Amino acid sequence: MQSNEDQPVGTEPPQTTPEPATPAEPGASAQDASDPARTSNLPRTVRPPRRIAATTPFPQTTAPQSATPRPRRVPARQDVPTGAVAHLGDNPGPPRIGNPAMAIERLRVLRELADRGTVAAVAQALSMTPSAVSQQLKVLAREAGVPLLEPDGRRVRLTDAGRALVVRADEVLAAMDRAVAEMDSYRGSPRGQVRVALFPSGAALLLPGVLAELAGSGVDVVARDEDVPPSEVPRLLADYDVVLTHRDERSTPIGGPRVASRVLMREPIDVVVAPDHRLARNGAVVPAELADETWLSVRGGFPVDDVLRSIATVTGVQPRIAQRLNDFTVIEALVASHYGVALMPRYAVRHPDLVMLRLAGVRAARVYDLATRPHAEKRPAIATILAAFRAAAHRATNHDS
Repeated sequence: MQSNEDQPVGTEPPQTTPEPATPAEPGASAQDASDPARTSNLPRTVRPPRRIAATTPFPQTTAPQSATPRPRRVPARQDVPTGAVAHLGDNPGPPRIGNPAMAIERLRVLRELADRGTVAAVAQALSMTPSAVSQQLKVLAREAGVPLLEPDGRRVRLTDAGRALVVRADEVLAAMDRAVAEMDSYRGSPRGQVRVALFPSGAALLLPGVLAELAGSGVDVVARDEDVPPSEVPRLLADYDVVLTHRDERSTPIGGPRVASRVLMREPIDVVVAPDHRLARNGAVVPAELADETWLSVRGGFPVDDVLRSIATVTGVQPRIAQRLNDFTVIEALVASHYGVALMPRYAVRHPDLVMLRLAGVRAARVYDLATRPHAEKRPAIATILAAFRAAAHRATNHDS
């Protein structure tokens, strides 16, 4: 198309016939209506099509949305992360409103830690992983709202609050055991399995009578021999319901907030000699007559060794101990073979050739104690076991003056 400047002088420019107005298409936008090129009668300039990159997807038709989207609320995490055991004592902060009550199984985990001392030992006893034990203890601290553990080197130990909660855990778990036992009682006589630990010579004396008492009762006894000093009783109660232990009669009974102890019987401790020993014809001996003897004794911490130390205190002479053995059968054999003399509990002597001499001038006896958790005797099955021990002890001591 030529401009007006290209036309010859005196020549009128050619007339351009206007194009008829094209009606707006249905659905045309307001922007299209405001475009002069679309609404005027002037010739329209053809625009080249806009090139769209092949990798750009066509937009999907979606419902209209608000210009400012509302922020999405993300709930806070409720799970407790596992971590190093050394951080178990961190202050968990105040308890949150709506926290569940402290779970019984978590209280059991805490009690196991108090009994066994390490997370690894608790994990082994409860068939759990150490990380699972740590997590349970962390959750329990959050539920309690106070620190229950604190670092102790590479381990952890109970705080004052933790020790107090262990005592309450004993009460809660004992109450649960009583509830189970009470439900059992509605089905008839006391039933259930009771785990019992006994020192060997006490087991030989009493266990046959206990089992005879329990015949037909429905109570199943699982007995194990545990030859440890009385100081180990709290540890044994982690694995046993009833522990039969022994101590020197002058010592204080084992006890504490987590141990209930009851005296079962008293057994004198005598001097045992070979039949041809120089003192064999005497019915009793005093400590001074034993000052030069060679002794066969037990390991330290047991009642017989306590009496031997008492003899040393009276005579002022340190005893000459040839052997220390905790098996009275072996000690009897050595005494009968003239390897020395020994102190032995009266009802433990079995060798037919040995002579027992009463020890005068020294309180010489051991006391049998039955230890349980506090309130454990309220379980019918355990109460039945304790009664069976009392009956067996009465028969064993009935012939002794």
